[in-house]
Amino acid sequence: MTVYNYRILLKEEPEGGFTVMVPSLEGCITYGKTLSETKENAKEAIKLYIESLKEDHLPIPTDDNLLEYNLQIDNV
Repeated sequence: MTVYNYRILLKEEPEGGFTVMVPSLEGCITYGKTLSETKENAKEAIKLYIESLKEDHLPIPTDDNLLEYNLQIDNV
């Protein structure tokens, strides 16, 4: 069994709940009402995304070579 690790980004929504995006999997976005539900929904969305890539014989992107920085921009 192959294990994949992905970075997810969570955005708290004004109406409640969270939107989650998986930057390495373009268009892989889901939503949950709680953090727990959001993380479970993200796992399911990632699994379905990977299954679709496998069915189409496409490469599976990973976060293996991902470098992450947080930039602060002042005086804009």
